[in-house]
Amino acid sequence: MIELASLRKTFGDTVALEEIDLSVPAGEIHGIVGRSGAGKSTLIRCLTGLERPSSGTVAIDGTDITDQSGSGLREARRSIGMVFQHVNLLDSRTALHNVAHPLQIAGVSKAERLAKARELLEIVGLGDRADNYPAQLSGGQKQRVGIARALAAEPKVLLCDEPTSALDATTTDQILGLIRSLRDRLGITVLIITHEMSVIREICDSVTLLADGRVAKTGKLAEVISEPGSTLAKDLVPLPPIGLDDKGAAEGSESSTSRLVEVSLAGTSLPTVLTSAQAVGVGADSILAGAVETIEGKQVGRIRFTVASAAASKELITALEAEGIYAEEAA
Repeated sequence: MIELASLRKTFGDTVALEEIDLSVPAGEIHGIVGRSGAGKSTLIRCLTGLERPSSGTVAIDGTDITDQSGSGLREARRSIGMVFQHVNLLDSRTALHNVAHPLQIAGVSKAERLAKARELLEIVGLGDRADNYPAQLSGGQKQRVGIARALAAEPKVLLCDEPTSALDATTTDQILGLIRSLRDRLGITVLIITHEMSVIREICDSVTLLADGRVAKTGKLAEVISEPGSTLAKDLVPLPPIGLDDKGAAEGSESSTSRLVEVSLAGTSLPTVLTSAQAVGVGADSILAGAVETIEGKQVGRIRFTVASAAASKELITALEAEGIYAEEAA
């Protein structure tokens, strides 16, 4: 559904995107993450035809939008619905007329566009809010109106730019659940641009990490999270912060010799890790922090042990590696 091939974009001597190759199948929810300056905003503008790539192609449902201009580009854009962090609803229009607005611009008759808008508000759970103005809606309700508006032209791709970063945790869960249900109901392809790893973990089928305008990592979510030692995997399933008391226990009076060992659960399970650790005298009471989740039926995450010395650290890592378990000393 979405195909980027050798995509490159420069601004003078500055390279914003370099050799971006990406394929997102129809019906998939794909997340794109990266730090500020990684190229996410430029990628969005190239995807929507607002920026013309310096080289390479952007194809949506088989149509290369980099070859389009004028009416052809406008028609190609109709296959992409946009959901923004700041919904930017028209304050002078009701929820119903905000959703109908893009259909009005497209020349759809009044009766037809209002009927379509009512249908979409029902789909996003706001059928009873059709006559409310934006000032009468909560942040989550405004975002639902924005999603309904993005679906008005029946796009094949829903492009979401930081759709939940202005929402609280409960509302975020509701909006992500809505996006997932829309994918399942309508069969649309969803591309989510976000800096929130929890969003990727919660909803995405696959993920791409951008760094310095390049694809640093891409793949199915379960595969990426399961990669031992991967920086992206660590970001997706972060360990909880270590409290002051725990730091004291780990560093203590023998801090010059104590060590922290971090173990990946990729390809293994927590009981297996504990059995291997106990074989060299490291029990569950040595666990300083842990994060474990089940993705597609597999346990993923990390466990951090504190051990008394460099020798104990080496013995633990050797015992774990003998069982095919990835482990390393942590800073």
